[in-house]
Amino acid sequence: MSEAKPERWAIDAGDSAEALLDIPPDAQRDRRFEVAIALAVRCPAELDGAWLELQVLANGNQQWRRRIAASNPGHSDGLDYRFARTVPVGEPLRVLAKVAVRGVRRERVVIEAEEV
Repeated sequence: MSEAKPERWAIDAGDSAEALLDIPPDAQRDRRFEVAIALAVRCPAELDGAWLELQVLANGNQQWRRRIAASNPGHSDGLDYRFARTVPVGEPLRVLAKVAVRGVRRERVVIEAEEV
C-alpha cells in the first residue's frame, strides 16, 4: 500500500472581507496541516487613524485575532498568522479569515494549508 501524497489546499479571496477554506474529511487517516493566512491592504498617503484587523476561526472556534494601526503610508501593509492543526479521521477542517479595516483598502486575503 502506497503512502498518501501530502495534501495542499488554498484559497485566494482577493479583496473580500472573508475567506473560507474547507478541507473535507478523510475517512482513513488522521492528518496534520500547517495553515497560513495572509492579509494585504493598501494604505493611503495620510493614515489618520487607519487600521486593519484579521480574525481567524478554525472549525468555528476563534484561533487568533489582531488589530494593528496601519503603518506604511502610500504603500502596502498586512497581517500574517500561522498555526498547525491535527485533523482526526472523518473530520473536516474549516478555516475562516475575517477582515475588518478602517482608512485602508483590502487588497488580498489568502489561506493556505499544507499537510505535514
